[in-house]
Amino acid sequence: MSRTVVSLVPSHPFHGLVQIAGVHDLQEAAMLAEAGADAIGFPLRLPVNAEDCTEAEAAHMALAIAPQATPVCICYLDRAEEIRQFCAALNMRHVQLHGDIDTEELKRLKAAAPELFVIKSLVIRCDTDNTAELEDRMNRMSEYVDAFITDTHNPDTGADGATGMVHDWSISRRLVERSSRPVILAGGLTPDNVAEAIHMVRPAGVDAHTGLEDADGRKDRNLSLRFIRNAKQALANFSAITP
Repeated sequence: MSRTVVSLVPSHPFHGLVQIAGVHDLQEAAMLAEAGADAIGFPLRLPVNAEDCTEAEAAHMALAIAPQATPVCICYLDRAEEIRQFCAALNMRHVQLHGDIDTEELKRLKAAAPELFVIKSLVIRCDTDNTAELEDRMNRMSEYVDAFITDTHNPDTGADGATGMVHDWSISRRLVERSSRPVILAGGLTPDNVAEAIHMVRPAGVDAHTGLEDADGRKDRNLSLRFIRNAKQALANFSAITP
């Protein structure tokens, strides 16, 4: 089987990325890769939610699914050297940082590991307007990251992602318009709302997690196929009219 995988290499800005996060084993990861996911996220060392797999299992899956799909380390680490070492141990060259990391640490990370593709979260709150704070963070960090991802904060659990909650898409659209880096949209996305979200936000890509899970918390194949198909079609339509 052969297909073109969306590049996440920093020198090749990506558009049309579909990432799916949270897998339990290689069978699930392989199913998502076969279904057409461009990237698969592995949330690890989480402060709130439980991990779906061990770090050793994630490292094994990373080798098994590449290059058909890009493995992405999702974590809350906030020290450059710890992040570099963690990604190396996981066999992953793409990292999605959800923690409150200082700009200086991002600068150190870029200097120490220029081969890492760094995605920084911009977590939108539903209980208060933090748009100005996110814009300031985006402006300060743009020089040291390769992309951003918007997600949703759950004030009840404290989780900054994998909440199943949709945020105000107009805020993500505003961040997309003001960002010098590609912006991925996440937060409560499902096969039924992803096309509308893409039309509203105009992101470079999308990410789904809980919206594709069955009653056992595993990725449902039919939901995943529908999500990937609907997302890629909407992203392609957007790209076709984007100069």
